[in-house]
Amino acid sequence: MRRIRLEDMILVEHRITTNLGPVTTISSRRHPLVTAFRAAAARHDSAGPLLLDGEHLIAEAAAAGLTIRTLAVTPARLDALGDLARRVEAAGAAVVTVAGPVLAAMSPVRTPSGIVALADRPHGGLDAALSGRMPLVAVAVDVQDPGNVGALVRTAEAAGATGFLTCGGSADPFGWKALRGAMGSAFRLPIAAAVAATDLFAALERRGIRPVAMMPAGGVGLYDAPLDGPLAVLLGGEGGGLGPALAARAALQVTIPMQAPVESLNVAVAGALLLFEVARRRAGRTA
Repeated sequence: MRRIRLEDMILVEHRITTNLGPVTTISSRRHPLVTAFRAAAARHDSAGPLLLDGEHLIAEAAAAGLTIRTLAVTPARLDALGDLARRVEAAGAAVVTVAGPVLAAMSPVRTPSGIVALADRPHGGLDAALSGRMPLVAVAVDVQDPGNVGALVRTAEAAGATGFLTCGGSADPFGWKALRGAMGSAFRLPIAAAVAATDLFAALERRGIRPVAMMPAGGVGLYDAPLDGPLAVLLGGEGGGLGPALAARAALQVTIPMQAPVESLNVAVAGALLLFEVARRRAGRTA
């Protein structure tokens, strides 16, 4: 197995032999590679590499064609994950092994899976997220919980949405926690992050995409609302929901009918109900 060249930044390393041949194992948590992983985990903007934790997420990224730069795996998991390591290495990744405590320092999760990677972000942007013959775009506005953002990305793909956007103070959809929630959907669904509201509404108008605001109360009932044509579904953040200024710019405000005394739903649940209702109607028209 070809190994990463770390000659210029070795602190504590040694060689081990596995069924994949001799590999270099990093055994110091002060190694610069550990610093690079921790920096990727700490980022809260839309720049820099993605941190991927776990076999499933790394395999999904590789299958989607993302460029994986570095893969680190513990010796205990190397035999079981050897096929995945070979695949990403064949695509150009540098593969190293790291001691268990070192991987725990590289991974932000409470119970590390034994394998982590750094990958390039997918190509995307506003134009890609709004493209398609009949766009259905989910827009997270001030959704601050990365778990909710990830769940919305996963739901959007499952419902047949053509794109996903974040606005305002929403969590980065490519942050490590959001990626875990999306379970690979973020690698396949066109995504534009940190889009300014003025740019969003201008782009929607140019493309003839109707903005629909999800509101906790006062909107047209979900099952009565006209949800035909190209749509952008605006979903507000936890607690306050969609702000009145943005809601007023929507062509339609929609409310999910609920039994009292319940007044609101989790944003990912509300988004799922609306997106799947659109999907149901579209499927009925094409059946």
